Amino acid sequence: MKKVFLLLVVLSISVASFAQTKWKLDPMHSFVNFSVGHMGISVVDGAFNKFDGTIEDAKADFTDAKVNFTVDVNSVDTRVEPRNKHLKSDDFFNAEKYPNMTFVSTSFKKLSGNNYELTGKLTIRDVTKDVKFNVVFGGTHTDDKGTTKAGFAANTTINRLDYNIKFDPTGMGVAKDVKISLNLEFVQAK
Repeated sequence: MKKVFLLLVVLSISVASFAQTKWKLDPMHSFVNFSVGHMGISVVDGAFNKFDGTIEDAKADFTDAKVNFTVDVNSVDTRVEPRNKHLKSDDFFNAEKYPNMTFVSTSFKKLSGNNYELTGKLTIRDVTKDVKFNVVFGGTHTDDKGTTKAGFAANTTINRLDYNIKFDPTGMGVAKDVKISLNLEFVQAK
């Protein structure tokens, strides 16, 4: 009987150590922004207002985190409605045919301190490419209601032409490189 009890204790500790922690994006405290050069003399900023994401991990430092993220392309907002409409057209995102951009992580590696490198597959339109984000982990906080939150800032630069966004292929009017900046807060599932 003692052996059976010990076996059950060992199994429960093993299962608990592999338990996944799930985190859900808090959209009220998160932002998805981008900026792109315009005519070589200025920068146009924009954002996406609808997005969703999850993280699953078993380690407190997130080094085994699996990240999934989706952005609703129709929520693009540059504060100029004609430009928003143009970005939704086939010249850029073709939001009617490809309504979402997605990111699925392949690794989340701690570099030093709170600095990480997030690698994964970014899909825009009908193209999926490997991309790396520089991430700063802001830490976790448990509020007075017992809800634990985690904060991250992530940045990368992509070449829009790699994703079949062919408008102005010379980059003279709209630059080829697009900077992506994410400020994200996740809530731990209970």
